[in-house]
Amino acid sequence: MAKLLGFWFILLIAITASAKETEPLIIKHEIQQKIISDIKDRTVENADKYLDKEPVTVTASLSERSAGGLNDFYSEGDYWHPDPDDPDAPFIQKDGVRYEGRYEDDRLAMRRFAEITAALTSAWILTGEQKYADHALSHMKAWFNDPETMMNPNMLYAQAIMGRVTGRSIGLIDAYHLIEVAQSARALIETDAIPADEANRIKNWFGRFITWMTTHEYGLQEMVHPNNHSTTWAVTAGTMARLVGHKEILELCRNRFKYVLLPDQMDLEGRFPREIDRTKPYGYSLFNMDAFANLAHVLSTRDENLWEYVTHDGKSLQLGMDFISPYIDDKSAWPYGEDVDIWDKWPVRHSLLLFAGLAYENPEYIDLFLEQDPEPTNEEVLRNHPVRHPIIWMEDLFMDAEL
Repeated sequence: MAKLLGFWFILLIAITASAKETEPLIIKHEIQQKIISDIKDRTVENADKYLDKEPVTVTASLSERSAGGLNDFYSEGDYWHPDPDDPDAPFIQKDGVRYEGRYEDDRLAMRRFAEITAALTSAWILTGEQKYADHALSHMKAWFNDPETMMNPNMLYAQAIMGRVTGRSIGLIDAYHLIEVAQSARALIETDAIPADEANRIKNWFGRFITWMTTHEYGLQEMVHPNNHSTTWAVTAGTMARLVGHKEILELCRNRFKYVLLPDQMDLEGRFPREIDRTKPYGYSLFNMDAFANLAHVLSTRDENLWEYVTHDGKSLQLGMDFISPYIDDKSAWPYGEDVDIWDKWPVRHSLLLFAGLAYENPEYIDLFLEQDPEPTNEEVLRNHPVRHPIIWMEDLFMDAEL
């Protein structure tokens, strides 16, 4: 679908540079202008730094503890530790306490991939300079197309536990960081920034991943997990399905949002009890509300707006926002105890504020979003913060149709 992007870019630059109070044609809301004004320069500066960064994929290293091969993603459970009484025994769990000796290379490579790709795609949308799209494509080709460097489209060996399992269903949550890659691919494809044959290869990889996560026992178990894992499963599946045009999976995710996830996970106060009952109640509550917001943004259409959906007993995203947003504004008022880890690192620029601000046209949410740290560096924060590039999610900038 060809688009006159040069016109849009010139118009966007003129709008954001001008002091006139002109209503932009491609930005529907003043809210979007505020976001773009805040992040544009920093986004392009970061993208410029990434132009000389070569792809690093799962094949860059291989753990001797992995049961998979060089092209397989491998990670280890965060909260599983060696038994202090027997170093040869299976690992034991300490919920919320990370084991510093776990293998992290593939996770870090995937997060790096998502960061670089999303930043470059954002710069392409903002400037129209082909160099950004081309370099984003080079990273996608390495991860998805090149047999020597590509990642196999599954998560069979994610979050292994030494002495117990070679992989687990909950390991699929490590793929959550691919949602900004999928969204970047969607933006590049919709703007004709990459060749059609490359676009088809990228879609093929994501299509194969969707097939795996909707048919393999790990994916099916994760889909019905009772807490944030099932929410992130739906976001991951929905984002990939939207890219490849898989309407059946999109409808499955919408139905799960309405009839399973929201009614089963949220209480009548807008809280997530299963998150609050854990050792990191604040961080997990933010994480799950982020995931619900991400899901509503991805799945909502003109005909079905999940931001307005209310269950028969009154649960809704607005109820969730009413609960959590005051504690982003004032964390000291949080009544459920401090997290055992990185309590002092939250909040950041949570996507729940971004997407709720856009959906409800609420400038207070956007102001609170912009008040937070735009570039956190803590590794645990980054692990739990997959949506960091607003430009690629503001589809008004590059889309003229909905699935």
